[in-house]
Amino acid sequence: MLHDPNRVYVFDTTLRDGEQVPGCQLSTPEKIEIAKALEALGVDVIEAGFPISSPGDFQSVVELSKAVSEPVICALTRANKGDIDAAVAALKYAKRPRIHTGIGASDMHIKYKFNSTREDILVRAVDAVKYAKQFVEDIEFYAEDAGRADDIFLAQMIEAVIAAGATVVNIPDTNGYCLPEQYGAKILYLKENVKNIDQAIISVHCHNDLGLATANTLAGVINGARQVECTINGIGERAGNTALEEVVMVLKTHHAALNLSTNINSKHFTKISSQVSRMMRMPVQPNKAIVGQNAFAHSSGIHQDGFLKHRENYEIINPEDVGLDEAGIILTARSGRHALKHHLERLSYVIDKINLDQVYEKFLIMADQKKEISDNDLLALMSDGEEDTYKNGYKLNSLQVVCGDSASPTATVKLEYEGVEHEAKAEGNGPVNATIKAIESVIGKDIVLKELTIQAIHGGSDDVSKVNMRVSYEDKSYLGFGFSTDIVKASADAYLDALNKFL
Repeated sequence: MLHDPNRVYVFDTTLRDGEQVPGCQLSTPEKIEIAKALEALGVDVIEAGFPISSPGDFQSVVELSKAVSEPVICALTRANKGDIDAAVAALKYAKRPRIHTGIGASDMHIKYKFNSTREDILVRAVDAVKYAKQFVEDIEFYAEDAGRADDIFLAQMIEAVIAAGATVVNIPDTNGYCLPEQYGAKILYLKENVKNIDQAIISVHCHNDLGLATANTLAGVINGARQVECTINGIGERAGNTALEEVVMVLKTHHAALNLSTNINSKHFTKISSQVSRMMRMPVQPNKAIVGQNAFAHSSGIHQDGFLKHRENYEIINPEDVGLDEAGIILTARSGRHALKHHLERLSYVIDKINLDQVYEKFLIMADQKKEISDNDLLALMSDGEEDTYKNGYKLNSLQVVCGDSASPTATVKLEYEGVEHEAKAEGNGPVNATIKAIESVIGKDIVLKELTIQAIHGGSDDVSKVNMRVSYEDKSYLGFGFSTDIVKASADAYLDALNKFL
């Protein structure tokens, strides 16, 4: 069988092995949606289901075969004619069909699962491949529990099924038992001792019972396997399968050393990970490699400082390569001034105009009270007028507003600038308008209010309101933010926040 020796084919079994997890069952339309996302991702093979297992699984394979055209569509069977007949029927519309059949290879399975002998199992394996080959050219054979199988017998089985027509031979570590050295040595043994091994692709299918699925998969690839069987997010029975995103990014990160590549567009990882997690109701652990929410998050002050000075100090993968806009600098009580400065600049604050030391002291007090600081927290911190946030900036010392049915809205403000307090009074068509006019009379600049948005943070009449304000000055726009249970006070803070960014 001819194939690029440096190409690793990606076989995704999210919709078969992954979907067997309790609570993760999908409807046929949901499977089609994920299958189309897998096609866009660039997987080579989609294992669409186990047709004989249920009418729903059968129909899913039928519909997936119609819905996608680029990947090979694979259907799982056991080594018997009934299973294979069901798979053949389900794959009727597949552009590139594959039947995945097999049987146990370890003495444990032969004795306690099949109550059989090695000789009988060998005959059943060969017969299944020959039967399937009558209907479909592309036949993958799995030697279940190969991880615990005797190498000599396993080699005999693999040689026999290739001779019978298998195009791919799957060597599963079904129970996640092997150490990487053991599993790699098993693949190498087959490469060196199966005479016709060059006529098939060796595939690796590893489970994560001991947390070694990715390591074992890579050990298999390094020793000659050229197909990896994986799932998105590592979802699967018990502790899961090999995570597709982990294997692909290992090969990408170590391409110079391994000289191996896949057809996967890794920029889709973040999106498809979220999609699978949501649709299968299986949360991704925060510290999950590649796609966990903390995978590119830095909270230690030392790490943040090093990362901001040079990304590769603490990142070996560019977050954009897996579909993230940027790494996360998470603000906590352990964060330093460098991280705070980074976020303030991201929120359009001009650092030269800010008393960073004072802001940082207020930040630490807030961070001790909260586990994590959000953008809204920072904006609230910056609009707090208790201390001078801005160097030489305007500070609101007092605000009084009169309004109602029988009075024109009138605002009186006291603003402090460079140690001098200025007072002004103005009427407007509402309390916010009157307040802004009063502030304008003190500032004495030609400032145009372009946009005003008021938002309740959590909901309820007693909630803290967030005011976003955009003003224009000398043909440039500036954003200001204010927070208060009093909407008028929040508006005044937002207006001054915007002004202090340029005055």
